[in-house]
Amino acid sequence: MDGKALAIFLVIGLVAGFLASLIVGGGGLLTYLISGVIGSFVGGFLLSAVGVNLGIKNPLVSQIATSTIGAIVVVILARLIA
Repeated sequence: MDGKALAIFLVIGLVAGFLASLIVGGGGLLTYLISGVIGSFVGGFLLSAVGVNLGIKNPLVSQIATSTIGAIVVVILARLIA
């Protein structure tokens, strides 16, 4: 993974974490980044396991939506555990 791809991945994680925090609450730049990056893996796994296709044509918007769904799941699970 080159530097540009890593930067895009981190920005997607940051945006997804921020959007998830608007839905379920929470805050902090580092929290957004961590929940968004972990959420991208969780969201991708969950949506592919269930067989859901979001139907979004733009790949960037699709990845942000998938990561946001995953980040919401991550935040909710973290709150249940803690």
